Amino acid sequence: MSIVKKRFDITITVALQTVSQTFELDKNITHVKGILITSDKDDLLYYRGSQRIEMNKGEIVPENYESKLLMSGINLSPNLRYYEIGDMPTGNGQVRITYIDREDNRVPFEVYRVSLYLNCVQTD
Repeated sequence: MSIVKKRFDITITVALQTVSQTFELDKNITHVKGILITSDKDDLLYYRGSQRIEMNKGEIVPENYESKLLMSGINLSPNLRYYEIGDMPTGNGQVRITYIDREDNRVPFEVYRVSLYLNCVQTD
């Protein structure tokens, strides 16, 4: 058994866009221990973003959960950056994110990438 990190990306191309996407985990991933959200433009993610995250059709993060609550700063050790969810079984291996870009006058819209990282347990 080993710990692996998985990354899944979505691109926000239009202001006020809602993007839903389902990703498949590898078959040898049995549990997810933590999640992390990041972006190529952190200020847009911080001020404009919210999401819902599901795994195996079960809710991990509720709708409209602000992205800034799942982000991590560089002042933390890499081992402390994930939002811990315990040892959640992957079930059917599907992870779904529904991301919402919201209006915020502090940062004008531009195209940006949102990355969902999962801290996973994998059987060898």
